[in-house]
Amino acid sequence: MKIDPMIAGFADELTEWRRDIHAHPELGFEEHRTSALVAERLRAFGCEVATGIGQTGVVGTLRVGNNPRAIALRADMDALPMQEANGFGHRSQTANTMHACGHDGHTTMLLGAARYLAATRNFDGTVHFIFQPAEEGRGGAQAMIADGLFDQFPCEAVFGMHNFHTLDAGRVMVRPGPTMSGGGIFDIEIAGRGAHGALPETGVDPVLIAAHVVTALQSVVARNIAALDSAVVSVTQIHVGDAYNVIPDTAVLRGTFRALRMEVLEALKARIEAIARDVAAAFGGRAEPKVQIKVIPVINDDAETEWVAEAAAEALGADAVDGNGAIVMASEDFAYMLAEKPGAFLFIGNGRGSVPVHNPHYDFNDEILPVGATLWSRLVETRLRKTG
Repeated sequence: MKIDPMIAGFADELTEWRRDIHAHPELGFEEHRTSALVAERLRAFGCEVATGIGQTGVVGTLRVGNNPRAIALRADMDALPMQEANGFGHRSQTANTMHACGHDGHTTMLLGAARYLAATRNFDGTVHFIFQPAEEGRGGAQAMIADGLFDQFPCEAVFGMHNFHTLDAGRVMVRPGPTMSGGGIFDIEIAGRGAHGALPETGVDPVLIAAHVVTALQSVVARNIAALDSAVVSVTQIHVGDAYNVIPDTAVLRGTFRALRMEVLEALKARIEAIARDVAAAFGGRAEPKVQIKVIPVINDDAETEWVAEAAAEALGADAVDGNGAIVMASEDFAYMLAEKPGAFLFIGNGRGSVPVHNPHYDFNDEILPVGATLWSRLVETRLRKTG
């Protein structure tokens, strides 16, 4: 892994910063401590700092020279509502809140780049360091954009990065076009008619209806979506009944759906709604599906992806970069920034075989903090290269 010597010199501090953030996780739009920490460090580096963008978002700006060009780099700050199962010293000190997706590491890598670039100033132009709140399904990117993010901080391109557990530590992956899926959620409320468990003929069984709806939903991807379109429909919750001998009145199904194209997301939404209503009706019940598309797909700009892959290879070495990486069927609200500006979303290896994200045993790999900071720094120096 190629690491800038200056960044390597403060790698231990990056680890301290990251572990402090990990120990004090905050949920979306509640990142008050984290935002304050980020703003304080950016000011200490010499950056202009704006706070309260998208509620708890922070933007640091560094201007060097007279070049009017500008780019933006983004990291997310929020944690997940889950209990950490690790026992190390920097484990979460907040019940049912955990940095299980590595946003503590993403924030630290971008802070490391800001520190280096502010000290060296080896570029000509403007870089905006975007620290986004509420990535985990709460609309942080949309909130920042609605607050005028790109009006206040104009840029020609925006880039984001996320850790990935199936990549070797420090290895980078990016791909042009569809990169991560858009996604949605559904709540299906099924109304039957309660009865004694020994007299099912006197009622309408919502348990049976729920079972058939779950089974029927498995046909959506197999029979309603083209084979070359990637899509997922998963029922993840079934809530029904309280007693052994009572057929209840109602049942609730919840789940998620994902796809790489908006047209496919809309098709999934329509089929989930129709199947729920029609299957319930066929059994004499009624279903009220509430289906929402929550996140659009991540679509990397072809030209920016080609550029960032070449620049990353120059920074880290050609063998450390895959410019035609795998599609990831998880979702990421950086998609909304890419809908506003050209750019690309990269993945950096957390270590092949490491614990996946959204797992109570997950932890960010501190060894890649200086790698990510080096990569961000080199991208700025390459894009806004000094001339003359």
